[in-house]
Amino acid sequence: MRSKTTIIAGVIAALAAGMFAAGMVRATDSAAKSGGPGPVVKIHRGEQCVEPTDEMRRNHMKFILHQRDKTMHQGIRTTKHSFKNCVDCHADPATNSVLGQDGFCSSCHEYASVKIDCFTCHTDKRDKNAVATVPETNAVKGAKP
Repeated sequence: MRSKTTIIAGVIAALAAGMFAAGMVRATDSAAKSGGPGPVVKIHRGEQCVEPTDEMRRNHMKFILHQRDKTMHQGIRTTKHSFKNCVDCHADPATNSVLGQDGFCSSCHEYASVKIDCFTCHTDKRDKNAVATVPETNAVKGAKP
């Protein structure tokens, strides 16, 4: 006959395994619905982002810095990767901001433990009068690349 301790240990192990399996099913289901692990981000205006989601998650900072350099150093203004357009599309309609609890920028940067310093100079608020525009693919006429 088995001892009570062995039976109790077996029951606890079975319960723990069952709880672990149930948790994994929920996590897998949640990840599948959101397109993978990580925060769920929302586009509040427009049909889709200017780049595929996985591309933006990996390279959005490169796009922003490249746009900044083209604008500030070369005088070329386009809207495709414009910081203002990012804020206009991703700002929560309730707050008109990309910051705050569950804010577009805040949720990803908190998940990745990355400090956001963009908003020390730029506004986190959507221009209430802005109309979603189709991103330009070409530079301003006459501007040097």
